[in-house]
Amino acid sequence: MRNGIQSFQPSRMLQAREARGLTQAVIASMTAKSPATISKWEKGTQTPEAPALSALSKALGVPEEFLLRPMLNYGDNPFFFRSNSNLTSEAQCIARRRLEWLNEISIALQDWIDWPKVNIPKLGEGDHRKLTDADIENLATECRKEWRIGNGPIEDVVLLLENAGAICVREALGYDRMDGVSKWFSSDSRPYIFISADKANGVRNRFDAAHELAHLVMHWDVPAIDYKRQPELERQAHLFAGAFLLPAETFAAEVSFPSIDSFLAIKPRWKTSIAAMIMRCKQLGIIDDAYTTRLWKNYSARGWRKGEPLDSSIEFEGMRLLPRAVKMIVESVNVSRGALLERLGLSAGDAASLCSLPASYFDEPAQVVNLLPSIKLRSNKPSESNDSAMANIINFPLGNKNRT
Repeated sequence: MRNGIQSFQPSRMLQAREARGLTQAVIASMTAKSPATISKWEKGTQTPEAPALSALSKALGVPEEFLLRPMLNYGDNPFFFRSNSNLTSEAQCIARRRLEWLNEISIALQDWIDWPKVNIPKLGEGDHRKLTDADIENLATECRKEWRIGNGPIEDVVLLLENAGAICVREALGYDRMDGVSKWFSSDSRPYIFISADKANGVRNRFDAAHELAHLVMHWDVPAIDYKRQPELERQAHLFAGAFLLPAETFAAEVSFPSIDSFLAIKPRWKTSIAAMIMRCKQLGIIDDAYTTRLWKNYSARGWRKGEPLDSSIEFEGMRLLPRAVKMIVESVNVSRGALLERLGLSAGDAASLCSLPASYFDEPAQVVNLLPSIKLRSNKPSESNDSAMANIINFPLGNKNRT
């Protein structure tokens, strides 16, 4: 029999607990309640009284109101993880829950902001299990054509994804085997991408982003799966990412005489790891098995398995869409940071991190600054153009300045 606060949402408690990577036993210790009581709260057979709710919210690091707010319907589309096979279920839960919170932040901001129209090509009704490597190459090419970015190096992968309507975030989770996760959310029919900042560098994160794009393009209609039993999905995503970042025609023209040193020379231009270039050359038939083995031996002999030259010189690609939207709402609409934080429904730290803002952003008073004239708020008027909404919101043009 339920007692206590009747509007308490057990699913929110579970979501917050998994987002923190905490067990019921730990929550019981933090709230001075028995594990049995915590279990009943989470099952919904019992609800906390007001003092217990306050203690629970502090233990979980969420506002009390968060635990009273019904869950959104995120949809049944699967979460796709780019991760080591030894990744724990705990790490997957944390990343999945963080992505759910990102979705809720995005929906809240849509009270004021029109996000860019979603423009991510999807594989049709065909069975992904029947895709050939040639099909995947063609899909990567079609994606570039759709976004009109030519066949040269991509200047900024995250910017392309944001321009195409994807909502992205990069956070450190404390798990060095976690690389990224993505999902199409039914709550607003939009793709969301989480990129891990653990053990990462700018080159690695670019490939992670392209890998998650591959899942959004090719595997959007795959039913819920056990990822450890689906290595083919990961192989397909890797192939797509390589084809997307290193197009066959233009990349092959630059590595007609492939060597470790020649890869190193073009790494700053393509912003792709030497390891990925070796794999790409093998995929394209530029090198045979024997020469590939020689390259890997040379690669290992130089000690590059733990890190390549120039990794630290290629900067991380910044998230632009969410932080600029938040600042625009605060500075142009005169919505206070406190009021916006209340609308987002999360702690100040979580909201700032997921919006790619400074950690203290929601703790500081707003400072009014002049907005770029190209930034626009939501309007009830029909759109004047079908061109990139992202270009208006973040003042960057759709596409790539290094078109070839």
